[in-house]
Amino acid sequence: MQILRSYVEPVLGNALSKIGIKDDSWKSMLTPSREHSQGDLSLPCFPFAKILGKNPVAIAEEIASSIEKTTEIGEISSAAGYLNFKANPKWLVSELLSNKIRIGDAFGGKPCTGRKVLIEHTSANPNGPFHVGRARNAILGDTLVRLHRLLGNEVRAEYYVDDMGKQVAVLAWALENLSENQIKEILRDSNEISPKWKNKADHTRVRWYQAAQKLRQDETESAQIELDIAKLVHDSENGNHKVLEKFNNAFHPVLEGMLTTLKRLGIEFDEFTKESMFVTNGDVEKLMKALSELDIHGVADNGAEYLDLGSRGLKGKTEFYFKRGDGSSLYATRDIAYHIWKWSQCDELINVLGEDHKLQARQVGLTLKELGHKVPEVLFYSFIKLPEGKMSTRKGNVVFMDDLLEEAKEHAEQIVRQLRNEYNEDQVSEIAEAVGSSAIRFNIIKVSPDKGFTFRWEEALAFEAGSAPFIMYSSTRARSIAKRCAELGLDVELICQKGILFDDITDELPDSLIDLLRCMAIQNDVLLRSVEQSRPNLFANQILNLATCFNGFYRDCKIIESGEVNEMYLQISQLASGFLKSGMEGLGITPLERM
Repeated sequence: MQILRSYVEPVLGNALSKIGIKDDSWKSMLTPSREHSQGDLSLPCFPFAKILGKNPVAIAEEIASSIEKTTEIGEISSAAGYLNFKANPKWLVSELLSNKIRIGDAFGGKPCTGRKVLIEHTSANPNGPFHVGRARNAILGDTLVRLHRLLGNEVRAEYYVDDMGKQVAVLAWALENLSENQIKEILRDSNEISPKWKNKADHTRVRWYQAAQKLRQDETESAQIELDIAKLVHDSENGNHKVLEKFNNAFHPVLEGMLTTLKRLGIEFDEFTKESMFVTNGDVEKLMKALSELDIHGVADNGAEYLDLGSRGLKGKTEFYFKRGDGSSLYATRDIAYHIWKWSQCDELINVLGEDHKLQARQVGLTLKELGHKVPEVLFYSFIKLPEGKMSTRKGNVVFMDDLLEEAKEHAEQIVRQLRNEYNEDQVSEIAEAVGSSAIRFNIIKVSPDKGFTFRWEEALAFEAGSAPFIMYSSTRARSIAKRCAELGLDVELICQKGILFDDITDELPDSLIDLLRCMAIQNDVLLRSVEQSRPNLFANQILNLATCFNGFYRDCKIIESGEVNEMYLQISQLASGFLKSGMEGLGITPLERM
């Protein structure tokens, strides 16, 4: 709790100085308490044991007894060698309601940190619809974009379009060489396309891609197909404009379909950068020349060129190839050119990648460093699996995100109709779309990126406590309170501008109100930590806790009773409503006026 820290540090520093701790290295050890019940800030006293020749438990007890409570510090205690501080709840009320802490940002007002951040995420090969596994990248990446913006960073969301790789070449070859009847015959043992998606290009064209993949496994067909595809890839890598145009015509409708799906999840991009740009504008050629002049440069027997990154500490596959024997570039080469260009666009660069890209990211980072450029930050995420194994567009064993979104919406519609029979179909549809898409996002965001999990329909569609709909309902409930007060003729905005003075609070505060205050007081701290660590799940859990605390407050603290309004409770409710709204914005959860 940063707002408390500035008051704790002076008194704690004075107490430590008196017992013989003179330097201020302890400041880095003063951190948020692990146990919410014990305090808001905690200091481990174990490092002082050797210096003072005392037991950490005794040190913590001695310090706790020597510090007196202040207006800001309501409780000082010791437990198992830790010194714990709790904020005075009455001070928290006056501090939070004084508008010193703005809703949802870390620095007051609507901040502008001055940091330009470029976040590249998704960048899926445009050869078929998004499945749930692919979508984890997009949802994590978009949430990171939103959280950085909430913090006040100037963010650019970037999609790197693979418009010249083998997978695009396979799709382009199939569209040129296979008829619809051939596709049906080749895929006769596969599931038919859902009638819902017969006009959605990412669903229709993926069948051409899958058919070509199947033909490539046929010994009688594969040899010539591989030659044709290899020529397409070679020509694209050498900047052949006709081939690149053919590739663009093949994948662009698929990409549009993919983006339509992502838009339902609230995911959009600021820029689309094509891989081919760095070949056609000469950047790749300049890069290969620069790489060939490095002292770790090597040449293979077939004429291919590489960097020996083993001499720079890389373990395992140490030869990083950047140029084929025929002089053309590799994907990795173009990726490095892209990174150099990205660094010219921003101060901070973040990539969102699957865990299977760790070696590639390490190679790119070492090469950039060798060339004198900075290394990007990378958010690696683990994969989502089906109960029977890994999802694969190539094999067709996937759960398409479009199907999941439709299923979630239908499930939500059933619930809304049961609970709100007064709503018309348009209202039901609007609420169900928001609830379904938000539930899917939150189901993925709330899991730490480094943890994989198995996709299960029942978990993705769960609308109970611990879900996005629970948060949405809490937000809607908070909004309804302001409406009811306005209906009573009160000027809610004017009441909230008053604030509450510390001395005006004479009664003891209910525990549920204190829990809500403490939760709101750390929201900006959690936002900052979530951004710094690239862990959106931290902020997701914060907003879930906030919703839980608000509902406890709503239960115990009657804002409107017998037609009278408790102005302090109303102000706290409105503040919580604002924090919920901005928190939902950061997570991509849709706020609703009614549910």
